[in-house]
Amino acid sequence: MKKIIITVVVIVASLGLIAYVLTNNKKENEAKTAIVAEKNASVSVRVDTVKTEAVSLDFSSNGNFEPIQELKFSAEKSGKITKILVKEGDYVSVGQTLAIVRSDVINVNAQNANAVYQNAVADYTRFENAYKTGGVTKQQVDQVKLAMVNAKFQLTQANINVGDTRIKAPISGFINKKYIEVGSIISATPATELFDIVNVSKLKLKVNVNESQVASLKVGTVTKVVASVYPDQIFSGKITFIASKADEILNFPIEIEITNNASNGLKAGMYGTAEFASKQQKQSLMIVPRDAFVGGVSSNQVFVIESGTAKLKTVTAGRILGDKVEILNGLSNGETVIVTGQINLQDGSKVDVIK
Repeated sequence: MKKIIITVVVIVASLGLIAYVLTNNKKENEAKTAIVAEKNASVSVRVDTVKTEAVSLDFSSNGNFEPIQELKFSAEKSGKITKILVKEGDYVSVGQTLAIVRSDVINVNAQNANAVYQNAVADYTRFENAYKTGGVTKQQVDQVKLAMVNAKFQLTQANINVGDTRIKAPISGFINKKYIEVGSIISATPATELFDIVNVSKLKLKVNVNESQVASLKVGTVTKVVASVYPDQIFSGKITFIASKADEILNFPIEIEITNNASNGLKAGMYGTAEFASKQQKQSLMIVPRDAFVGGVSSNQVFVIESGTAKLKTVTAGRILGDKVEILNGLSNGETVIVTGQINLQDGSKVDVIK
């Protein structure tokens, strides 16, 4: 009996000790959780300062070079390729023969058409002389003349067919792609693709500018162009096209024509930068980083820090100057704007500035 009582007392004491330990652990965990929650209540952000400084109104825009001319041309007549005179990478001039189509039947047809025409000419001459002596009627002469005209038309068409057996380059440029081989059967319907030709003696650099930048540009304006592969060489470009309508993100497409260097070192598809010079001197402007805007410059909203919290402000944005934006209204010099972390912020959120 005494052993039983001792056992029960030990068990009760053990349970009490376990309960005490668990309670203490719970309190410690709750305290730690409260500390973590307090820390997590603030959002880590990076900031910059609103300031007025002298800013150059020059700007640049990036894009890709495109050939001044590019043509993928196809067969106009059906036939079998008997000879190819060029290969990919060759430079060809307009009118140069690129390939030859089997022509034996076509040449025979042309010879027959020439013989028919020569006979028709002889018949017309004979009938015209006979008409002068009264041997034939005017109607007979007219019929023979019509036959001669039709024969001449058939001969002209036959000669065109002979010419079509020699496939010629419609523009000057480099053979960028060849789609046929000797023995290939080509057709006009559906048209068989023959060659791609690109002319890179001149190129077009296509870039986009925003509405504040496009206002200062005009067709014919000369601008500097730099290619990524020739960073130390400056090309002279001329604006040849300015879009009359902005695209879906309110940018205006611009095309700049550049004369290639002597070795045609610039290739279509390369990356280039157009540098636009402003006629105005540097101006003192209030600016903020472009990244300060919530969802883009068009939102006209930025977060500023006031007493350790984020406050959403509506501003009036001016010109976009590269990675900076002019502020016309809504901010003051010295205010602190948030440039990263806005996605996690709401008006009034506590913030922790990352140095």
